[in-house]
Amino acid sequence: MTDAMNRMKGSVILIAGAASGIGAAIARRCAAEGASVVCADYDLEAATKLAEALGPAAAACQCDVTNIESAEAAVAFARQKFGRLDGLVHNAAAPSTNATVVDLDEGAWRHEIDIDLTGAFLMSKFAVPLIAASGGGSIVFIGSQFGRVATTKAVAYCAAKAGLIHLAKAMAVDHAPDKVRVNSLSPGAVATTRLLRRFADFEAANAGLGPSHLLGRIADPDEIAAAAAFLLSSDASFVTGSDMLVDGGYATR
Repeated sequence: MTDAMNRMKGSVILIAGAASGIGAAIARRCAAEGASVVCADYDLEAATKLAEALGPAAAACQCDVTNIESAEAAVAFARQKFGRLDGLVHNAAAPSTNATVVDLDEGAWRHEIDIDLTGAFLMSKFAVPLIAASGGGSIVFIGSQFGRVATTKAVAYCAAKAGLIHLAKAMAVDHAPDKVRVNSLSPGAVATTRLLRRFADFEAANAGLGPSHLLGRIADPDEIAAAAAFLLSSDASFVTGSDMLVDGGYATR
């Protein structure tokens, strides 16, 4: 077993969608465990602020995960800055549109699928060869319990997250010979600003959503980051093609 506070020493982790919420928590956790971190986000200002707070072993770049040139540039930036790549986290996600398939605008559908699912494809397209060339490593897609079970009026979100789970499995099959492990991580409700689009504050969000989870509460972003750090580290060296539910028991019911 590795030292949990030093198990990523020497590793380089690229996080797409790093500027806030779960992505920022993962960046902080990876840095705390000794990794060099590339904070990639559409919001360059926020990503830069995070990287500066993490210290000299972190750097920021702007990345639009729906754009193939931007995805390629983010991976190239990691190589240029740190010389290698050991892990990729795809955390970029669009706001979920509250609509049934009948009501959902085609543009909103494409926007969610492009960021949540196609973005993971594009980032992986360029990250896999560099991770393989670095001796192998880990890719983690941040999914959702709604990739496993459905909820009302979230058809694009549910479809995208389910697609992420199976994309991880398909990539795990293809790239095991390259020593690239690929997994998805599916949280339940998490106390991020995403919830504040629906609730006045986190207390209200917890009151509204907590009872749907067996543990009776929503998650803290650091709890999701701890699970992601495990999947990224050598402690998960025999884990690939899996979807790790970190949902407080939501999908059990």
